Amino acid sequence: MKKILLSTVLFAILFFVGSCQSMRNYTYFQNIDTVNLAPSKGLPETKIMPKDELTIYVKTTNAEASKPFNLFTNGSYANADNNNLTGYLVNNDGTINFPVLGRIHVGGLTRPEVEDTIAKMLKPYLSEKERPVVICRLKSYHITMIGELGSKVLDVPDEKMNIIDAIAQSGDLTMYGKRTNILLVREDSTGEKHIHRYDMTKGQIFNDPYYYLKQNDIVYVEPTKQKTVQSSTGQWTTLWLTVLGWATTVATLILSIVK
Repeated sequence: MKKILLSTVLFAILFFVGSCQSMRNYTYFQNIDTVNLAPSKGLPETKIMPKDELTIYVKTTNAEASKPFNLFTNGSYANADNNNLTGYLVNNDGTINFPVLGRIHVGGLTRPEVEDTIAKMLKPYLSEKERPVVICRLKSYHITMIGELGSKVLDVPDEKMNIIDAIAQSGDLTMYGKRTNILLVREDSTGEKHIHRYDMTKGQIFNDPYYYLKQNDIVYVEPTKQKTVQSSTGQWTTLWLTVLGWATTVATLILSIVK
């Protein structure tokens, strides 16, 4: 009786420890209450890269004065209010070909810097009374999400998305997603690829220098070993059941012939 009781207690302890370990693998932001979040202060600053697509609109008091500087679509002049702006594709050397002004280097600049640069370049072409307003938007900002949360391409119109936002908008990780080793692939302005890994179970994620995502980032969620084993076992089970089914059919046929 004592042996049975001891075995039961040991089993309960092992089950409890295993459950706690399992919860640690699934719970986000553990130890967040003890993490100093001061280093997380600050907002992302998006810099323009080759192959980005920009929309740029020049507005002046005299509407006719700005027409030569705005690309038009469908036979109409571009207008920031009716969304018919034509995009500028940034070349590999970081330049765009702007009406009248010609080649302008925008690679490595932020949107406000592009707006200020173009506004200054416009002054010689406008009257002294004009104070042109330049509006620049990054049209091609998106994040690719793959792995154990589905497959999605997320558009980021406000140029601000962190890894938590991206996971949430993708529907969260499945129970088989490895939360401790999420892979980020990022391409820099030269085309070189860089990798980084997140551990979503730790509160330090908020201080991660890669907390904010950038345009064209790829996030991959690996499957856990449990998912891999189950997938492999499932395939073999299906194969053996198929073989067993054929064997049963053949045996039944042979028995009917012998009888």
